[in-house]
Amino acid sequence: MASISNKELVAGDPVNARPAQNRLVGIIGTATLLALLYFGREVLIPITLAVILSLLIAPFVHGLRRLGLGQTAAVWLAVLALMLSLSAIATVIGTQIIRMGSSLPQYESTIRGKLNTLDQLTLGKLSVITEAAARLLDRVPENKDSVAPAQPPAPGAQAAVPPAPATAVRPIPVEVHQPPAQAYQVLSRILASVWSPLESAAIVIVVLVFILLEHEGLRDRFIRLAGGADLRATTVAVNDAGERLSRFFAYQFAVNLAVGVMILVGLMLLGHSQALLWATVAALLRFVPYVGIWIAAFCATLFAAAVAPGWSLAIMTLSLFCVVELVVSQLVEPFLYGHTTGLSPLSVVIAAIFWSWIWGPVGLVVSTPLTLCLVVAGRYVKALNMLEILLGEVPALTLPENFYQRALSGDAETVIARARVFLKRKSLAAYCDAVLMPALHLARQDLLSGSIGKADQLKFRGAIAAVIEALGAPRQWWKRQQPISLLADVNLGRQLRDRRERLCGRWQGALEVPAGSVVLCLGVGSLFNELAAEILVRVLTAQRIDSRHLLLEDLPAPLPCGAMREKVSAICLVSLEPAKERERIEALSGELRARMPQAKTLALILQGPFEDCEGRDQPIEGLDLTTHSYEETAKSCQAVLDAGSR
Repeated sequence: MASISNKELVAGDPVNARPAQNRLVGIIGTATLLALLYFGREVLIPITLAVILSLLIAPFVHGLRRLGLGQTAAVWLAVLALMLSLSAIATVIGTQIIRMGSSLPQYESTIRGKLNTLDQLTLGKLSVITEAAARLLDRVPENKDSVAPAQPPAPGAQAAVPPAPATAVRPIPVEVHQPPAQAYQVLSRILASVWSPLESAAIVIVVLVFILLEHEGLRDRFIRLAGGADLRATTVAVNDAGERLSRFFAYQFAVNLAVGVMILVGLMLLGHSQALLWATVAALLRFVPYVGIWIAAFCATLFAAAVAPGWSLAIMTLSLFCVVELVVSQLVEPFLYGHTTGLSPLSVVIAAIFWSWIWGPVGLVVSTPLTLCLVVAGRYVKALNMLEILLGEVPALTLPENFYQRALSGDAETVIARARVFLKRKSLAAYCDAVLMPALHLARQDLLSGSIGKADQLKFRGAIAAVIEALGAPRQWWKRQQPISLLADVNLGRQLRDRRERLCGRWQGALEVPAGSVVLCLGVGSLFNELAAEILVRVLTAQRIDSRHLLLEDLPAPLPCGAMREKVSAICLVSLEPAKERERIEALSGELRARMPQAKTLALILQGPFEDCEGRDQPIEGLDLTTHSYEETAKSCQAVLDAGSR
């Protein structure tokens, strides 16, 4: 009974029921928002277009204000310039379409010839096959058993005589003609066809004027409404969204205008009869993400194929569009505003599909700026942070987290590929500091808490070993990376050291080296310290510094020969837990200084983000220098070698 009452208590607990209620409220709120967007599109679309246009021409208004014009005069002048530009574009498109329609009868023979050619290449081939199959079937003899022979008429029977045809009556053709339309009827039809676009355009212009006139006031009202409790954060969010959208529209307008000019020049050089029309269409359709330019290219190519006698004009037209778009999208746009929007490519495609479903063609055009507003909102509003993760270009996982996640999955190939991309820009030491060691700290924290099982430990060790082996050696694309077999109960740092000894010799290199040219690396005790010391050896080797990995059990034994002591210029002690290992570091530095007094003693302190940073910068007795990164250690060792060679 007690257990039953406890279950009832948990089930009726309002704290436990709160997440379910929150999810239900979220679902209902999302459904309500989608319904408002869909059924209120007649009102929301003009307002959205006006807001977007205000962001586009706001810099122009500010420029007019700086010239000394008042707010009202600057707004009306900017809106007038916008209306004249849109009217000019509409006039160009309309006159070019009328001109194209009037010239199509001149190309009737060319179009018929092209259609016949396409028919022969496609349907004509199919008809030849079907006719050959029909002739083959006609030659197949019929089954005589299946058809009964015709019976001769009985003797004396009269043959059926068809009735005589009646006198044929020819039908009287009837034609229905509409009376000629009056002038007012033609005018009413024209007005009916253009009334809806003109009405929407007028609403957009009116809303645009009022938005520009009250720009500052509207921004203050929005900030007060959205973040009255935190004006600073809301102001930063609004300014960020406005700046991103303004830069995006300005750059996109400039790029699309340049694309239209290049298409116009190219089509005129090719002798295209409607160069101005297709250049204007290309510049406008390029506002539609990804597919707009190719729709314009398809239409221009189809028209060129229809009016030109051969196929060369169509091929050159398509090639022109391809070359211009590839150059602009791959070279100009990344250089001009590579990460201005902050949207991932997949989110742009999904947003285009969603907003076109909600608002039709207009939604396809405004999908990118609307999605950008959602991403900026997710960046500054904690409750909407999911939107930035799903739609933004910022990686969901940091580089160390991604390394750790792929290593736990045993996907060393992906880790190595991303590491090579990183190494194209920075050094191996920087990669170890920024990615490898933070990932090792994550693994160490989970290992100490018991969150990693034996299977996951083995996968992680294998991935770490593969990455270290691949990055520490020159890349040979013709050789496949050999899998590394690891012993589950043996220190990974020692296994990597043994593999290197099998390649370089017992002493990890030649003994006959110049004096003061060797750096010894020593892990202070723990398993992770020895792995970090082995990584340091490979980092120094990549910097062309002769480094050797020394183990703690090697210290009681004598060095290879007496002359080797004189060849060591620096000894680097590696520790991941300086708070626990401070006394050991001091004892080791004193012992090593006594055995090799000419060598500098360094300590590489790789303290993790989960450790207490208090006392990190306190000096350790017996050390000449303390560093906190592989990059800093490599520079310090190089400085010691340079000083010893003088």
